[in-house]
Amino acid sequence: MLRSFLTSVFPSPWYTIAIAFQAGLLFVLFRFQDIHYSDRRLQLYSLLGIALLSLLVWIAALRRRWAFLATPLSRVASAAQGYVELRGTGLALEGNPLVAPLSGRQCLWYRYKIEQRSGDRWEHLESGVSEACFILSDGTGQCLVDPEGSEVITREHRVWEEGDKKCHEWQLLIKDRISVLGDFVTLRQSDELNAEQDINELLAEWKKDQPALLRRFDLDHNGEIDFKEWEWVRRAARNTIAKRHQEARAQDALNMVKASSARLSMITNHEPEKLARRFLWLALFELLVFLAAMGGLGWLKMIPH
Repeated sequence: MLRSFLTSVFPSPWYTIAIAFQAGLLFVLFRFQDIHYSDRRLQLYSLLGIALLSLLVWIAALRRRWAFLATPLSRVASAAQGYVELRGTGLALEGNPLVAPLSGRQCLWYRYKIEQRSGDRWEHLESGVSEACFILSDGTGQCLVDPEGSEVITREHRVWEEGDKKCHEWQLLIKDRISVLGDFVTLRQSDELNAEQDINELLAEWKKDQPALLRRFDLDHNGEIDFKEWEWVRRAARNTIAKRHQEARAQDALNMVKASSARLSMITNHEPEKLARRFLWLALFELLVFLAAMGGLGWLKMIPH
């Protein structure tokens, strides 16, 4: 029950694993509390492990809290290139809605896990996560959101059993209120335009049709293109490519938010302010655990031989 509660609130793997290790080390600590002092290395190592994990989770929680609080909210229409926070309504790509594999529900993103009963334990059988993009609309514009590489925290978590299997499914639903932290980039077709390369390719294309080339540029009608006439050919090719590039730049740019390579990237359908408070409580709890573990280490040192 505790595990289901934790994964429903903080479904990130790092948190669940850290809590599981802390609980296991705490069990070892109390299981062997009556052994002789000279053999209390298990207790010592358990307390050290609890302290280290608590410190790591404390840092991770504060980092996530600070990421939301310290990053100014931007709008799609005016967002600067680089690390931003965006909030808006999540929409599916037209004609290609994502479908969760276990529940069959249409969604923006999913993660699933299947466990199989083995005696009185549940063992991992299968898991997966979607990497398809979806749309974020904030009223000023729309952009694609690429979830690959980002930490996704969702309040939509379902658990059910089918025979000897237990199914877990996390989702971001269509029309959820979505907050995104990541790198905002604008992809333009003009970014990949190369004028000299396109001019050379156009000239090569024109050379393949010599009769048409002569009709257009053989000004003295001597049946060949001389040096002066070739300059006119190059000027015409340059003007043609310039016009094509101008038309390409006039097309709509494609905005996208993707995982940052240098900073924390997150996607959530929680209210960011409430989520930040949860991370604060998590950090305070882990700080208390760390202090208790350090106190336990001091107590062990004080026990006489």
